[in-house]
Amino acid sequence: MDGAGPVAQDGRMPIESVPGVADVEEFGRGEGAIELLVEVPHGADRRGHYDALRARLRGALPEDLEEFFFINTDVGAWQVGRRVAERVADRGRARVVVVRSLVPRTFIDCNRIEDATAEAGMTASVPAYVRDAGDRAVLLDLHRRYVALVEAAVASSRFVFMPHTYGPRTLGIEVIDDSIVEKLRWAHQPGIYESWPLRPEVDFITRTADGTLHAAAPVLEAVAGAYRAMGIEVAENKTYAMHPSTQGLRWALRCPGRTLCLEMRRDLLCPGWTWNRENEVSDAAAERFAGPIAEAILNRALAGG
Repeated sequence: MDGAGPVAQDGRMPIESVPGVADVEEFGRGEGAIELLVEVPHGADRRGHYDALRARLRGALPEDLEEFFFINTDVGAWQVGRRVAERVADRGRARVVVVRSLVPRTFIDCNRIEDATAEAGMTASVPAYVRDAGDRAVLLDLHRRYVALVEAAVASSRFVFMPHTYGPRTLGIEVIDDSIVEKLRWAHQPGIYESWPLRPEVDFITRTADGTLHAAAPVLEAVAGAYRAMGIEVAENKTYAMHPSTQGLRWALRCPGRTLCLEMRRDLLCPGWTWNRENEVSDAAAERFAGPIAEAILNRALAGG
């Protein structure tokens, strides 16, 4: 069997959950085109997601690698994205689909093209510490299945929302290798941690390095304005630009002017956020961030459709 999964009689891949690869939830009504697709490529945010895939891998990996998993997973992205989906479906009675990756980016990144290498501040698709050929084959198969599923969903979607979250500070760690856990422990020492630059509370990822806008400008402006009115700090491409190594840019290019991608700070979503353990998302915080996004998508992207 190839990595694409089953294909329907009309030649399309079905938009449905794939065990160990992605959870798919549908809201609203209808069997036709997807009005809103919420894609969460770093949705594997629970310790159980990590343990399930780690158990399938046979090669040696760094000790205590779960500490890297906890700081490198987008906890809160799925919760905010799902709440956006619920609100849009309730108000617009539209077909809304949420795709949540179940593949921890600790092992392979579902927001990278398959052969992405570490460059320009972007991580590689497969970390350098994954060396076992059999493990790499397992991971690439999971990656291909996930990407094929999202490709099929994007092809029939009117608007695509891609939520991400990041840690509060930009840590001075340039290379992810076998010593990543030791580097993280060093970076989080009292007196050192406070020296790292604090990230914006929300950073919209909208442009490539040449300044080209790939987001839905009316939606971007509406969400940014609403956040500012709420006292939430807003930036645009301060931390990252859209990069050719990312699937996010691929989806934006396939849906010109019909996407929105942003980063939200995890410490604003998770009370008592701690870098090296599993964190819980506050329902109230998820609702706070989701509300303006849902309203903007309804009023600026889907209105009149």
